[in-house]
Amino acid sequence: MTTPIGPLVLFDDDYHMYVLPDRASAEAWWEMPDEYALGFDALARPLRMAGEPHQVTLELSGDHSAEAELHRLVADHYQRFLPGQAPPQGSDLSEFVAGLPVEGA
Repeated sequence: MTTPIGPLVLFDDDYHMYVLPDRASAEAWWEMPDEYALGFDALARPLRMAGEPHQVTLELSGDHSAEAELHRLVADHYQRFLPGQAPPQGSDLSEFVAGLPVEGA
C-alpha cells in the first residue's frame, strides 16, 4: 500500500479535527492511539493508527476515497467546535483540504 499524502485530517475520540502537514509530523504530534477515532489523507483515503503511547504509526486502510464522509465530519467539527465559522468551500477535494486549518501554521 502507498504512503498517505499530506495533509492528514485526523479526528479524536470526541471527533475534534486536527490537520497535520504530513505523516511524520502527525505521528510525532499524536500521543495516545486510543484517543484516535479516524482520519484521512489528502485524497480522502481512510487511515488507521497503531502503536503505543507516544509511538504511533499511521497507514492507509484502503485505497478507496471516502470524500463524502470527510466532508460530513469536517462540517460536523465546524458546527460543534467552531460555531459561526464555515468549513472550506473548495470546488474539488484538493481545494477543500487545502482550506483546512493546519496545526501550528
